[in-house]
Amino acid sequence: MKYSQQTWNQLKNLTADEIISALEKTGWVQDQSSGAILIYYHPNNGSRVTIHYHPRKTYRQGLLKGLLEDINWTEEEMRKIKLIK
Repeated sequence: MKYSQQTWNQLKNLTADEIISALEKTGWVQDQSSGAILIYYHPNNGSRVTIHYHPRKTYRQGLLKGLLEDINWTEEEMRKIKLIK
């Protein structure tokens, strides 16, 4: 998914806690965990996403892009849950 530069500038500063909070707001449920690896699934469509949990740290660009592709949020959905402005 392609995001505008303004959106990407906001996304690249997200922490794991912020992403997890947004996942839970949109219906994702934690399935398993093993150390710093958290696996979430969406009960409506069966999608799964793995979060590498590092509190207070942001993700590198490649990992964040892959994570957002797996989650499949649109910019409109991210605004609705106040993940971006």
